[in-house]
Amino acid sequence: MSKMIGVDVGGTFTDVFVLDEDHGVAEVAKVPTTRPDQAGGFLDGIGRRVKNLSEASVVVHGTTAGTNALLERKGAKIGVITTQGLRDVLEMRRRDRPRTWGLRGDFEPIVPRNRRLEVPERTLADGTIRVHVDLDAVDAAARTLIEYGCSAVAILFANAYANPENERRAIEAVRAVWPNEHVSCSSEILPEIREFERFSTTALNAYLQPEVSGYLNRLDTALDRGGFDGEFLIVQSNGGVMGTDTACRFPVRTALSGPAAGVIAAGHIARSAGFDNVITGDMGGTSFDVALIADGKSMLSPQTSIDFGMVVRTPMIEITTIGAGGGSIAWVDKGGLLNIGPESAGSVPGPVAYGQGNDRPTVTDANVVLGRIDPDNPIGGKLDRLDVEAAAKAIDVHVGSKLGLSMTEAAEAILTVANSRMAGAIRLVSIERGFDPKRFAFMPFGGGGALHTGAMLKEVGIGCAIVPRFPGVTSAMGCVIADMRQDFVQTINSLTSALDTEELAALIQTHVDDGLAVLVASASRFESRDVVIELDMAYVGQTHTVSVPLHTEMNQGQVAPPTTTDIESAFDEAYKATYGRLLKNGQRRVMNLRTAVIGRRPKFDLVTLAPTGGDLASALTGTRSVHFGDTWHETNIYDRLALPVGAKVKGPAILVQPDTTVLVDPGLIAEVDNCGNTIIAPKEA
Repeated sequence: MSKMIGVDVGGTFTDVFVLDEDHGVAEVAKVPTTRPDQAGGFLDGIGRRVKNLSEASVVVHGTTAGTNALLERKGAKIGVITTQGLRDVLEMRRRDRPRTWGLRGDFEPIVPRNRRLEVPERTLADGTIRVHVDLDAVDAAARTLIEYGCSAVAILFANAYANPENERRAIEAVRAVWPNEHVSCSSEILPEIREFERFSTTALNAYLQPEVSGYLNRLDTALDRGGFDGEFLIVQSNGGVMGTDTACRFPVRTALSGPAAGVIAAGHIARSAGFDNVITGDMGGTSFDVALIADGKSMLSPQTSIDFGMVVRTPMIEITTIGAGGGSIAWVDKGGLLNIGPESAGSVPGPVAYGQGNDRPTVTDANVVLGRIDPDNPIGGKLDRLDVEAAAKAIDVHVGSKLGLSMTEAAEAILTVANSRMAGAIRLVSIERGFDPKRFAFMPFGGGGALHTGAMLKEVGIGCAIVPRFPGVTSAMGCVIADMRQDFVQTINSLTSALDTEELAALIQTHVDDGLAVLVASASRFESRDVVIELDMAYVGQTHTVSVPLHTEMNQGQVAPPTTTDIESAFDEAYKATYGRLLKNGQRRVMNLRTAVIGRRPKFDLVTLAPTGGDLASALTGTRSVHFGDTWHETNIYDRLALPVGAKVKGPAILVQPDTTVLVDPGLIAEVDNCGNTIIAPKEA
C-alpha cells in the first residue's frame, strides 16, 4: 500500500489528488460535486484514478458537508437543555443586529424557543456548585425533546467551564434515555468562559452531528466495500487532520475544512519555491477564499461567524471568503450597478455555457466568451463542449443591454467587477492588517484562480505570483500534506500574581497526554511530535486578549511548570508587538490556556512533480484569439504540463491543463521552476 489520496469537495467540483509514494508519481482528477449527497462525487473522483482501494494507505478528506448544512440551515432538528433563566442566550447573542444601521432585523436561532428547555442547577464562576442539577428534571426534558422529534441534544449549563460536574451528571442522565449518540455538552466541546460563544459552538455541534456523522459513515462503509483498509482522516478548520471518530463527535471542527487544506498546501508549495510570505486566492465555482501566510506561518483565529448569529469558537485558519467564484452570477441592480454574486450557479445548473438550464451569466461565462477558456476542453470531464453562443447571449441580455454595452464590453465589465472584489479581499487580509503586499507573492489556485493572476498583480501591486503545478486540486493536495492535530482549551481566569503555576503545568500535562494518546492510536506515520502552548491574556479591565506563546521545558513527556516571570515577560512581548506599547502598572490576567498537540506527517518532495524532458516548442499546441482590455490578441496556447523546467513564456499566453487554465496577461512572463510551479511576474524592462 503506497498511495495517499486527498479529496476536497467544493461547491461545484470534487477534486482528487493521488500520490504514489513508491514511484514518486502524482495523479489528479476533477469531477462535478453531487448534490444533495456529496458521497457520489467523492467516490467517483477516487474511482477515476484508483481502481483498487487496497493500494491506498490513507484517504484524507476536506469536506464542506458541515459548512453547507450551516449556511443552508439544513442541520438536524435539535433541542437544548440549559440552566434556568438562560434559554434565550442563543437568541440574544451579543445584542448585535444583522444590519448595523437598521432598526429592524430578523434572526432565527437554529433551536426555536419551545425546544430550549430549562432545568434547576447553578454553578458559580469560581466553580462552586450552588444548586446541584435536578436529574429528574433533566430526564423529563430529554424525554420531551424526544417526543418533539429531536435527533440531537445540546446540554448548556452556566459556568460549566469552571466546574463541569453538573453537566457530566446531566449528560449521563440524557444518554440513559437518548436513542442515539448525538449528545453534546459545552464542557466537552468548549470549556471556555463567555456563555454565548460556548452555547453557540455546542449547539452548532449538535446541529451538525447527525448530518456529518451520517455522511462520513456512508463514505467509510463505501471505502470498506471497495477494499480500503487504511486510515480515513478528516481535515479540520485549523489545518490539521483528525480521525473519523473524532470528526463525528466534534463535527463543528470541520467548518471551512476544504479551504483550510488549500492554505496548508499553499504554505508547503511556497516554502519549496523559496517564498515565506504568500497571499493565497482559492477561486472555486462558488467563492473566492483568501488567506495570508507570513514568515511561513498561516494565521489562526480562535473563532468565526459562519453566518449572522452562528458563531463557532474553535481554532481555524483565518480565511476571508467572498461570493466571487467562477459560478457567481452577474446581475444589474435597480440603480444600474453591475454586481457579482453572492448567488452562484454551483455545479447544477452551472454557468450558462454548461447548457444545463441556467440563463444568467457568470464569471466563467465571461471568461469563455473572451476566449480565455477553451470551449472544447472544459474541466471536470462532464461536458464535451461549452456553449459559447448561449453564454454570449446571456451576457448581452442580462448585462450588455441594461448598461448600453456590447457583449464583449459587458464580459470585460463582469471580469473587472469580479477582479475588483477579489482585490478588495486581498487588501483586507494584507494592507488593512499592516502587511505590505509588495513583500508577498500571490498564489492563485482552485479551478478559476489562475485566470485572474495578472489582474491581482495589477490591482493590488503584488510583485509576482506562484501558480502551483496542479492549482485546480491544491486543496486536495493539502489533505495529503496536513499534519494530525488536536487542540485543547481551558479557561484559567486568574491574575498572574495569583496564578498557581503547578496547577497550570498539570493542566498542560493533561492536554499533552490526551493529545499524544490520539497520535499513538493513529495508524499514521509521524516525523515528529510537537506541542504548542499559548495563553490568552489581557490587562485587567480589558475585554480583548492577545495570544501569548508559552515556552515550557518538557522532559520525557513531562511538563515543567513555567514561572510567573516567564509568563509576564511573554505577555509584555506579545502585547507590545500587537499594540506598540505597554500599560504602566497594569495588572495582567490569564484568561485561557490553549494547547495543540501536533503529529508532523511526512511531506513529499515537490520536485517529484516537476516535468522531465520536453521543450518549449513541442509544448505549443496552437493559437486563438483572446480579448484583453479593449482589443483581441492572437495568443499562443501551451500544454502547461509539457513545459520543461526553466521554460519562459511571454504574455499574452494561455497554459492549459486538465484541472485549470493559466492566463499570462500581456506584459507578464511565466517561468517554470524546479518544482513544476509557474512563477508569473512583469517582464523585465
